[in-house]
Parts: sequence; C-alpha cells; structure tokens
Amino acid sequence: MKHIARKRFGQHFLSDHGIIDAIVRAIDPRPGQMLVEIGPGLAALTQPLVERVGHMTVIELDRDLAQRLRSHPNLTVVESDVLKVAFDTLPAAGTGAPHKMRVVGNLPYNISTPILFHLLGFVDCIEDQHFMLQKEVVDRMVARPATSDYGRLSVMLQWRYAMENVLHVPPESFDPPPRVDSAVVRMVPHANAEAIDPLVLSALVQVAFSQRRKLLRHTLGKWLVEKNFTGTFDIQRRAEEVPVAEYLHLAREIAAQG
Repeated sequence: MKHIARKRFGQHFLSDHGIIDAIVRAIDPRPGQMLVEIGPGLAALTQPLVERVGHMTVIELDRDLAQRLRSHPNLTVVESDVLKVAFDTLPAAGTGAPHKMRVVGNLPYNISTPILFHLLGFVDCIEDQHFMLQKEVVDRMVARPATSDYGRLSVMLQWRYAMENVLHVPPESFDPPPRVDSAVVRMVPHANAEAIDPLVLSALVQVAFSQRRKLLRHTLGKWLVEKNFTGTFDIQRRAEEVPVAEYLHLAREIAAQG
C-alpha cells in the first residue's frame, strides 16, 4: 500500500535518485560506522546508506512507517519523537562501531530548528551531521557577520560546529514537493569548542537579535545593566555586526560574574 505523506509530520519524501546518490557521496559512509538517521520515511536514503555501513539505527515518529522499517533486517528502529531521544543512550549500530555516531536525516522543516538545538546537547558523542533542510535555514546556519542571514541560529551553531552547505536540492526532488528550495548541510563539531553555559549564551543572543535593526544599546545594553555586568562590550553596533567569538567571550564573562 502506498504511504500518503502526512502534513502533521511535515513529510516530503526524497525521490530523485541523482540527489540521493549525491547525498550518499557527501556523507561517505564506511562499513562498521555508527550511523543514525532521523526520519527515514520510505527508506530512499536509508537503503543506500545501510548497504555501505551494514547496520543503522533509525528514528521514526510515524507508526506506520516504523512498522515497515522493522521488517528490514539491518535496521534498529526507534519509534519516537526525535526531540525525546537521548542520543547518548542509543545502541551501537554495527560490529566495531566507533564511540561517536554520524547523524543524518531529511529533517521535518516545521521543527528543524528545535531538532538542531536538541542535538547540541549531545554534540560530544557525535562525529558529524548531514541534514536536508530548508535552504533559507541552511543559509542562516552558515551565515557570516554583517549579512542579513546572520542571527541567533548562526551564533548558537557556529559555536559548536564547522558547517558547510554541500548541496542544493530543488522542490521537484521530493514527493510531494515542498514549496521551498532545500539544501544539505554538513556539520562537524569543533574539536576544542569553548566551554560556555549554553543557557547564558542563548539568552544573550536572543536579546541581542530581538530588534536587529537597532543598536545593541537599546536591547543588549539594557539587559547587561540588569545583569549588573561590569565588563566592557561595544554596544554601539547592531547584533549582526558582532562576530561569534565576541558573543562567546561575553557569555563567558557573564557566567564568571555569576
């Protein structure tokens, strides 16, 4: 029976074999690696991946799709909302799998940002991530300072990952086609990311970009006064003009002040 894509799950199934091959080449999976796929759907990407690694763990919320996937002898199926999955407790997939996992997926566009933030909590056990996302989200992820795409998502993710837009995917590559262009992003955790309280960083960046057209003295400046911040930080700039490293330094100083 043909599976009908469900809007509530944000389902758009990848169907272009040329794009699938390009994604697999970008991931470059190797035998025995621990590969975890979020939202395998109809297994269009899953099958060529599992053929290369031997065994995979897949996370699928749709009960009907999860049932189908369980019939595959080389898949461990976790039927769950990905936002409730503790990635550091997933079973090792495949004999001789390394400690760190590789995470892939065509993420539901309606909850892609929450998934990315959820995975930040498990970055220490992840080797790399390759995700299909809405192109405008990928543009924001990899954006540089002083550009219109640079924002909270850029800062929070660039703190922990080196990221690259590796592939453009047009709407007709899916069934049903989404109304937007898509892209595949590669995310590799920084080996020596600064140890910073993510709650502090998230709060200050959210305040900074809350009114991005205004100078920071109108937003972040007031917030720093409320925090009794005694350090120095140039608030005569707009949020998009501040490099990631400066946000990280400010978050560290705020946390040190208590």
